[in-house]
Amino acid sequence: MNVLQKEKPHAGQTQDAGKGGFDRLPFRIHPRVFESLGKDLVTDDIVAVIELVKNSYDALARNVRIRFYTDNSFGYCLEVEDDGEGMTKDVLEHAWCVVATPFKAENPLAKGTGGKRRVVGEKGLGRLSTLRIGKRLHMLTQAQNSPCWEVKIDWPAFGKSDSLSESFADIRKYPGKSPFPETGSGTRLTIHDMSDRWERNKISDLGNNLSRLISPFTLSDEFNISLEYTDGFFPEKIKIEAPEFLENPKYLIRGRVDEKGNVRAEYRFTPVSSAEPAREKTVYETWGNIYGSRSNRGDLEYSSPERASCGPFDFEIRAWDLSADDTGKMADRFGIKRSQIRKAIRVHKGLSIYRDGVLVLPKSDKNRDWLGLDLRRVSRIGTRLSTNQILGYVSVSAEGNPEIRDTSDRERLISSPEVAEFEAIVATVVALLETERDKDRGDRKKQKLESLFEKLSARDLLDKVSRLLADGKVDVFLKDSVEEHFRNLEETKEDIRKRFVDYSRMATIGTIAEMLVHEIRNRTALIGFALKQIKSHAASRNGTLEEEYDTAYSSLDALERLTDTFLPLANRNFARGTRPVSILEEQIRNCVKIRGTGMAERDITCRVPESETPVAVDPGELDAIILNLLQNAEYWLDKSQSRREIDFRLDPADKEQRVRVYVHDTGPGVDDDDVDRIFLPGVTGKPDGIGMGLTVASELVAAYGGNMSAIHPGVMGGASFVFDLPVQSQK
Repeated sequence: MNVLQKEKPHAGQTQDAGKGGFDRLPFRIHPRVFESLGKDLVTDDIVAVIELVKNSYDALARNVRIRFYTDNSFGYCLEVEDDGEGMTKDVLEHAWCVVATPFKAENPLAKGTGGKRRVVGEKGLGRLSTLRIGKRLHMLTQAQNSPCWEVKIDWPAFGKSDSLSESFADIRKYPGKSPFPETGSGTRLTIHDMSDRWERNKISDLGNNLSRLISPFTLSDEFNISLEYTDGFFPEKIKIEAPEFLENPKYLIRGRVDEKGNVRAEYRFTPVSSAEPAREKTVYETWGNIYGSRSNRGDLEYSSPERASCGPFDFEIRAWDLSADDTGKMADRFGIKRSQIRKAIRVHKGLSIYRDGVLVLPKSDKNRDWLGLDLRRVSRIGTRLSTNQILGYVSVSAEGNPEIRDTSDRERLISSPEVAEFEAIVATVVALLETERDKDRGDRKKQKLESLFEKLSARDLLDKVSRLLADGKVDVFLKDSVEEHFRNLEETKEDIRKRFVDYSRMATIGTIAEMLVHEIRNRTALIGFALKQIKSHAASRNGTLEEEYDTAYSSLDALERLTDTFLPLANRNFARGTRPVSILEEQIRNCVKIRGTGMAERDITCRVPESETPVAVDPGELDAIILNLLQNAEYWLDKSQSRREIDFRLDPADKEQRVRVYVHDTGPGVDDDDVDRIFLPGVTGKPDGIGMGLTVASELVAAYGGNMSAIHPGVMGGASFVFDLPVQSQK
């Protein structure tokens, strides 16, 4: 052989690149990669069958039949047949037989005589699914006006080859009559020698999961699935549809998120019993509020407060109370067993994401709670919904939400700023549903704390005994016993009241913690910048040193005053009445400054009287009252409103011994249903609120002998609150 001629290297040899002195090592893929990928990417058998059905959907099929049966020659078998577009030999060779083919990615819209659909099987899991289910694949497929092709793959033999170049699928023109005489096209997959025999329960679970496959946003006649199996000697069929009661939820929220991230939805309460009144309400939330509540936690670190980038989407979430009373009433209404109710909700439970009409997430039970609702519920059990109580649908599109993508195993979403926004918005929708649900669960029966304390008294009993004693109907011993009971009860009541005030103070710390972090970060950043400037200019003494020093000093002083303001709230040994007198208007202005950043971002104008009213209230507790009211007003004053104003007004209440404080805003106001409830613990209209702000404020006012209430309708068209405080004597 001529020395200039080179033999083409066989497998395992290197190739001399002839460049830079390097040889080339070719990559090779062993056929066993199919088996490995099948086990890792297709998480279980049910998911594998679902992937095959999705391939039928991509083929524009309207009907899919799934059949389990036993064949004398091939053992236990699975057959999946559809009336879709089928495949030509060219498609089989250049797409179906190509590992990780970009065919569907490059052709995201499937078009044919059956119309067009956005494809959902972009990762080639269908072929891997057949390998997971059984050892041999037999396929018949026919496109319109084309011959029918017969394809066979023996997976064990396939895996024994040394390389993919030695691995083949056997193909020929089908010698028999067309298996698709009515439609002229379609595909029939038959998997022989299945790894496991599917028992009745497993097939039933498959049917339940298939009923989730197609979004409720899709018309029912666009894609139909039938499931049948041979149990004994006779074939049985399972109807693939959701139970009727799932279409009639007790609580429902349905709506849309626009391209900016704003939420608008309709809430509906439909009681199981006709004795209760139904209720409907339009609810909404702005992206600005969602961003504000999440950004400080780092959830939306790379997002903009102006608009979301995740894209618009639709949603519908249904929820139930699963108490014995509720499930019993539903069982009676729909003529089914209680156990069937719980099982059906368990099968469909959680939030499901559909892309262009087909299920994307979740695929298996272990990832039903991909949004983390159950962990979130721990902080407010009873108020927040668990995954087991909801059935939710979120409809996205490949075109409108290109960055909301699922992982290869289709069990979670790929992390990205857009996905973080998407999850934050969906969590907000769930919180809106929870807020409205609370209103329909008997919370109106709750009473304010002071009202409960009023009932903890034996005064009426003591008065009655005193009258009976005067009439000679009871003896002095009985009256003495009642008086002793009265004193003990009064002492106990006062002790309980003081403890509740202490708990309110502790709750206030949590409410304002986020605000403190935000403000301290802003101040320290300013101090750091000023100190750097001082250091860089100290040598030149260019005249700005003194000004920069003053800026740093004033910022440091503001931090110290801020710390002193809230120090009483963290002091367990704090005794009321030992702190200096507060100037009411000055404290209000200080609180407005503390909220300055948030109010400036929303362009809110706040008016405070120029007068000076000394009040006998601890500065820390007074700030807690005012800050809770300010934070509440700020939240509801959205940028979309033309007027964003907060107005404080003062009025003597009791011969100069008390002062009445009014706080008005131009927000949406308090709903009629909420006027009597907003001061109750846990009642909130904020999706991520804990429902303690107004409770804390009202209880602190009550601790100084006052009362806080809402004025409805509000004076300026929004919310109006009024409370009274003791004025410090001028003597």
